Amino acid sequence: MRTALVIGTGLIGTSAALALTQRGVTVHLADHDPEQARTAAALGAGTDAAPEGPVDLVIVAAPPAHVAGLLADAMRQGLARGYLDVASVKGGPRRELEALGLDLGAYLGTHPMSGREKSGPLAATGDLFEGRPWVLTPTRDTDTEVLNLALELVSHCRAVPVVMDADAHDRAVALVSHMPHLVSSMVAARLEHADEAAVRLCGQGIRDVTRIAASDPRMWIDILSANPGPVADLLADVAADLDETVGALRALQSSDEDKRRAGSTGIEAVLRRGNAGQVRVPGKHGSAPRVYETVVVLIDDQPGQLARIFADAGRAGVNIEDVRIEHATGQQAGLVQLSVEPQAVPVLADALRERGWALRQ
Repeated sequence: MRTALVIGTGLIGTSAALALTQRGVTVHLADHDPEQARTAAALGAGTDAAPEGPVDLVIVAAPPAHVAGLLADAMRQGLARGYLDVASVKGGPRRELEALGLDLGAYLGTHPMSGREKSGPLAATGDLFEGRPWVLTPTRDTDTEVLNLALELVSHCRAVPVVMDADAHDRAVALVSHMPHLVSSMVAARLEHADEAAVRLCGQGIRDVTRIAASDPRMWIDILSANPGPVADLLADVAADLDETVGALRALQSSDEDKRRAGSTGIEAVLRRGNAGQVRVPGKHGSAPRVYETVVVLIDDQPGQLARIFADAGRAGVNIEDVRIEHATGQQAGLVQLSVEPQAVPVLADALRERGWALRQ
């Protein structure tokens, strides 16, 4: 691939353009908002000048509702050898293109499984997709050349290609992305009118659950409007679980011992089902999840503290598998939770204490 045209210079489009440009591909940028395309160009994602002739690949990075129309226009103009989109829903756009009577041999629907709560070109990075799954949904009609161009794009972005059927993909993202986003938003909504005293007690748990609720509602309306059925089916299942859990909690309030016992059994069941589901979430680099232990370090809110901890861990020969920070309420301090292999815990703890760090149990 030598040339590409990215149509839509938001977070995903600009990030893909940055990655391609860094690999030596000449990237042209287009957007319904010319100022946004100019911003992406100024960031080094390519040029907002129109290509002089057909490019190798057109990448449509627009909300699902606009994908088919933009692709149809590009295909009718013969702008490229191959065409793909990066929308989060795959079945609908393909059916729309089929209804328009277009030859879909030159088209491939794709979806990079990566993003951020922020949107727009200023939030883009060239490494956004690194190590992340990138779904490809080819059919028997897909030209080999187009599939190869898509694989080259994925390689340039250092993502991991995953081949799926389009409708299977839509059901999968409803489960792992769309439904959880709505649940996160519903939990966060409980905080909107909560007492300030209660909100000040927020810790890492509520931050984890509500983090994705900070995303742009307009973007999510577009996404959910393109995949409403599978999401509604999953939420109906969640609603049934909620009804059972509410009933179990009410039973725990009863003065009847049998009802309390039944309530406790019901709560334990949902918690254990949660345990069983959580362990299926892929671990580091998409591998099977592993059990790590945590070393907790007290730090001051000053520049360079994390860098010092990582440097001291490196000197001790310990690899940090994951890190989380919990900020102390009302204090300029926090707790850094370092996840490491179990056998590395005593080595890391001793090394950090020797270098003056305060550890918590």
